[in-house]
Amino acid sequence: MALNFANNNSLSAITTLPASISGGAMTLISEQTASSSASISFTSGIDSTYDSYVFKFINIHPSINSIQFLFNGSTDGGSNYNVTKTTTNFSTLHKEDDSFTFLGYQTSADLAQSTNFVRINANEIGADNDQHLSGTLQLFNPSSSTFVKHFIADSQVSEQSDHSERVFVAGYMNTTSSINAVQFKMSSGNIDSGVIKLYGIS
Repeated sequence: MALNFANNNSLSAITTLPASISGGAMTLISEQTASSSASISFTSGIDSTYDSYVFKFINIHPSINSIQFLFNGSTDGGSNYNVTKTTTNFSTLHKEDDSFTFLGYQTSADLAQSTNFVRINANEIGADNDQHLSGTLQLFNPSSSTFVKHFIADSQVSEQSDHSERVFVAGYMNTTSSINAVQFKMSSGNIDSGVIKLYGIS
């Protein structure tokens, strides 16, 4: 196996890598800003260009209290968001006044071969001006015609009841058809404000 060497003598002096060395990168594909939006859908940019895609949701603020932030995939370009999924969900909680903590599996938030939307947060997002959700969703190899489509979501929530909630969601879309669109929405009400960015990972 041939070894590749940088042409400079110190790491601080390296300005370019040899052509045979490639590094990973996040490429911003699209960005959408919510404004009292019933849903936000990404119906383009998810294809065979990248093996992995990442959505970043930033300061997602609901219009009403005590709801969840949801997502689902589509195999028909966004005409329907009803892919069959199996998921897991666990979270950690800590209340502002230190009166309650929790670490555990959230049975009520998982899916078993369901076409329902996936709950990104297990409990409720608060609608106070200082409450919101931020996090990521990673979708792996959505254009595969051989395998089911794995995903992992990781989010931090300011809850209605003044908890800090870290939520971990994982699962798979049980289809060998290409996932070519993804939609986000609240379990009730609108997405009052927030930004969602879609990146391709190379």
